[in-house]
Amino acid sequence: MSVVANGPHARLAELGLELPEVVPPVASYLPAVQSGQHVYVSGQLPMVEGKLLATGKVGAGVSAEQAKQLAQRCALNALAAIDSLVGLENVVKVVKLTGFVASASGFTGQPGVINGASDLFGTVFGEAGRHARSAVGVAELPLDAPVEVEVIVEVS
Repeated sequence: MSVVANGPHARLAELGLELPEVVPPVASYLPAVQSGQHVYVSGQLPMVEGKLLATGKVGAGVSAEQAKQLAQRCALNALAAIDSLVGLENVVKVVKLTGFVASASGFTGQPGVINGASDLFGTVFGEAGRHARSAVGVAELPLDAPVEVEVIVEVS
């Protein structure tokens, strides 16, 4: 695959990041689905080679900074799902990102945690990576993951 000089693959390479294999679903769903000119990416966990990088609650056992890095991993997994379905070079706009943070009681730093994902999309796609967003604190996530990220992108 050729890499466009300023394309998303080149930007990932500049960051020292490689797209991983698409994370296999842990239940009955697809990693990503295209409908019209949008790709809807299922919630992505911070998994590497089939294993969670961390488990537990943010603010109790998982630091906010560690969770921010985990959110970036979720975003990288989302990019892999998009690339395998339509190719990153076909992304016109990151439309919406929803981030879920398994939060300890009293933890209110969800927006900072989800910046790990938002910042990666901004770096990879530039202005087209700026998006609407929700950052939500939840009691539990699948497999005891600290963070989960889902995304909607517009494609050409």
